[in-house]
Amino acid sequence: MSLDSVNYGSKRTVSGAHYGVRDWLAQRLSGALMAAFTLIVLAQMIFSNGPMDYGKWAGIFAAQWMKALTFAVIVALIWHAWVGMRDIWMDYVRPLAPRLALQFLTIVWLVGCGGWAVQVLWRL
Repeated sequence: MSLDSVNYGSKRTVSGAHYGVRDWLAQRLSGALMAAFTLIVLAQMIFSNGPMDYGKWAGIFAAQWMKALTFAVIVALIWHAWVGMRDIWMDYVRPLAPRLALQFLTIVWLVGCGGWAVQVLWRL
């Protein structure tokens, strides 16, 4: 008897959205950007003269390049959170309706937080 004719159970079908490598890479790149941003902000705080008050904190984010970098980090943070939460909802919430509702609420929450963060950033 050849191995080709042996049936070892049902044939496995692969399903899902096939996000795998793209989302893995998005998580790593957005995490790296957020880590670099954290180090830049910490360096500016450490090497500033005198106590850290609101004026100095606002001064860190006053430069246009810092606002652009902060905006990129906000977008990266939202994408990072979306990929993670979507994976949690897909893995642990099996019924379709509650999973879609949770995904929708997650998107609404993340868009709201992103809008608020941009508003705070450009109000400084």
